[in-house]
Amino acid sequence: MSGEKSLLRILSCGSVDDGKSTLIGRILYDCGILYEDQLALLEKERTSEGLPDFSCLLDGLLAEREQAITIDVAYRSFRTATRRYLVADAPGHEQYTRNMITGASHADVALLLIDATRADKGLLPQTVRHTAIASLLGIRDIIVAINKMDRVEYKQSAFALIEEEYREKICELPFRSVYCVPVSALHGDNICHKSEATHWYAGPTVLDILENWEPVNATSQPFRMPVQWVARQGDFRGLAGTVVSGELRPGQKLVVQPSGVTATVRSLASFDGNMPMAARDQSVCVQLEEDVDVSRGDILADEDVPLDVADQFAARIVCLSESALVPGRSYIFRHGTSEANATILSLSSCLDLNTLCEAPAKELKQNDIGSIKISLSRPLPFAPYNENQDLGGFLLVDRVSGNTVGAGMLQYALYRSHTIQRHNFTINKAAQATQKNQHPCVFWFTGLSASGKSTLANLAAQELYAAGRHIYTLDGDNLRHRLNRDLGFTMGDRAENIRRAGEVACLLADAGLIVLASFISPNKEERAALRERFESGEFFEIFVDTPLEVCAARDPKGLYAQAVSGKIPNFTGVSAPFDVPDNPDLHLDGTKKPEELLVQLMRFIMTQV
Repeated sequence: MSGEKSLLRILSCGSVDDGKSTLIGRILYDCGILYEDQLALLEKERTSEGLPDFSCLLDGLLAEREQAITIDVAYRSFRTATRRYLVADAPGHEQYTRNMITGASHADVALLLIDATRADKGLLPQTVRHTAIASLLGIRDIIVAINKMDRVEYKQSAFALIEEEYREKICELPFRSVYCVPVSALHGDNICHKSEATHWYAGPTVLDILENWEPVNATSQPFRMPVQWVARQGDFRGLAGTVVSGELRPGQKLVVQPSGVTATVRSLASFDGNMPMAARDQSVCVQLEEDVDVSRGDILADEDVPLDVADQFAARIVCLSESALVPGRSYIFRHGTSEANATILSLSSCLDLNTLCEAPAKELKQNDIGSIKISLSRPLPFAPYNENQDLGGFLLVDRVSGNTVGAGMLQYALYRSHTIQRHNFTINKAAQATQKNQHPCVFWFTGLSASGKSTLANLAAQELYAAGRHIYTLDGDNLRHRLNRDLGFTMGDRAENIRRAGEVACLLADAGLIVLASFISPNKEERAALRERFESGEFFEIFVDTPLEVCAARDPKGLYAQAVSGKIPNFTGVSAPFDVPDNPDLHLDGTKKPEELLVQLMRFIMTQV
């Protein structure tokens, strides 16, 4: 369409029942997409059945509707005379915060609704949370539609009270513009047309603001394209992906990151044939002049303006999991088309929704917004989120369940990420193993307190020592007397305890030793992360399976009795969970005598070392 402005992506958000879908329906109706009888039908069904405003029928009415990326986010598009719009209608319920993040991740403008009938009751936490997340995700313009003005008789005082409280609450957030508009989505006041009922309001309508919106960054950015797929057919080899910034033309010089190899573009192709140029949001297949090594997850970038590459970052994150995010725990890090293992090094703070200030925290619970430092298993190219949302956004995924547990925004690389280099010494693990004439590995004993882990590890150590093997016995209690004496028994401290123990075990194995490690290690994700620290055939999980009542009856330290009486909180098996291993390398029945189990244990160990 000649003279049409750029596509505007809108996030419709706010607390549940504040009228988001009703307002979207009103815009569509006033733009000629919904008929009046359909509007009345939708409102009748909403009020009589308690359905979300307009969400029951809208999808089938829009020919240009785009499919939702995830459940509970409805994507709808429409046109006016001047531009095309894509609206992400995010659910207001707190448990669907992850869906709101999906909608916000590529939005240009937030359209936040607040119920005017709450004028004397204060802002809802979800209203503040949605505002904070929109800001974190790079949205710089927000329209606050103070809805249901008809239910407060269009009183200016009700509008002013909410506007004053809202502006005061969000004054520290970096929005470019904040518009507050008094509206009635049901009757259409100040949505697309000025309302006589609010004669005291001289500002623009919601549609006026949208029609006149201009991008924050109109200047061009350097070319970047994550490689999604390497296409091969005969002599043809192309790199397929979607351009996330900048432009690309034949003859242009590129750098492949993180490898740093340079190349020249031979041609650009799409389903419609060769292309003279590819720009942002276009899918393209790039053929290079040189035959260089490129794989999925690599990023093509301007040779003169490459991306930064790092493996440790400061980041903001929204916790999406019912289980808390804690320092020391390991996750899968998904960044564009690439993956790496990640460990949360530390939790700096959590956002207090009452004050929108940072507060100290030891863990992040579901829907919390926090600041973390994170370490990756390998360097990755990136851009800060405020510069490029596609290359600065990431997900944390539970390595066992595969569920997304956090959505994050990279802020900057930690200084140590660039200054610390690995030294390759001549006397390495292979040399140590040859000198000791054994295969270095770690036998990790897991089970409840008093299950018999340390007893069996000690007996096995004696047998191996007598056989001339070079061993080290690593025990949880002993480690807490020195290296881990600063750690308590919170979820975060437990995770850090196991992370440190795993690092020590790894160093001992590098020295060519056979390591017998005894730790309750109740979390299966942490045990899975431990295994990934080692090469194949170096880490073996041994589950000493002893029933809780048997462990409690033994109770050599008197811990179970104290835990039952409430003197010891977060005690595994009593007030804290123990994740039973699904597929341990060796499963021992802890009710049997130690001498009997030792025979089975040594038979297994000797086949590995």
